[in-house]
Amino acid sequence: MLFLFRILSRLPLPWVQRLGALAGIAVYFASSRYRKNLRENLQAAGLEAHLAWPAAKEAGKQALEVSHIWMKSQAEANARIVEVTGGEHVAAAKAAGQGILFLTPHLGCFEIAAQHYATLGEITVLYRPPRQKILHRMILAGRQRPGLHLATADLSGVRALARALKKGEAVGILPDQAPKAGEGVWLDFFGRPAYTMTLAARLSETGARVLMVWGERLPLGRGYRVHYSLPSQAITGDTLIRARKINQEIERLIRHCPTQYLWGYNRYKGKPGDAAPVAPKR
Repeated sequence: MLFLFRILSRLPLPWVQRLGALAGIAVYFASSRYRKNLRENLQAAGLEAHLAWPAAKEAGKQALEVSHIWMKSQAEANARIVEVTGGEHVAAAKAAGQGILFLTPHLGCFEIAAQHYATLGEITVLYRPPRQKILHRMILAGRQRPGLHLATADLSGVRALARALKKGEAVGILPDQAPKAGEGVWLDFFGRPAYTMTLAARLSETGARVLMVWGERLPLGRGYRVHYSLPSQAITGDTLIRARKINQEIERLIRHCPTQYLWGYNRYKGKPGDAAPVAPKR
């Protein structure tokens, strides 16, 4: 994989994304399980089945384009960003001296968002180390950049996030990541019960400014547009209410660009020891 990523990083980004699109289509037709998850998740969200093929192509692009981020310098990776929207929200939070909680769903090129903010201030990003040692080394090398720090998805990592917010720095989380058993609650996500992390909601209780951010993949390999935005509703209330609101905000972002969401990810899977799903409250 390391050799493959090195080769891909030397190719023009449009070529890499075309190869990714082909790979996405190949996986879609080769794996009945992946195809079933993707189509069912789209349909549950009230989206048309004809989006399955484009979504598979975008997922393939996401898998391969990361070579142009992990295997390049921070400056080279950020050079792919052609536009930033909502930067005033970041500036306002920084001017107020607040910690910033960035919520980035599996939408578009989510790797580019933290890379961009790291040029503006310190950010600590939560991640789950993979089992493969070589892949772990690639992640560490590709994500640990000036201003960008990593925290493992365990108690020590959560403490690192809390410390960063207390210092007025930023932290980043993928709030639609399925949590481990005992670390989430069953909440509505696109009309179906999904085991939902509570960590993002609990961090929002620290007084940090909550901002949504994602990296839109532009067509024809033209690069990325990074979008910062305020939630459409105040993330307030108890932990359960906050977690429910965060799910709603994720849905809102995804509907802006549904084909660039990772619909093949089994978001609705249960874990051993999870409580049984309950009917979502609306």
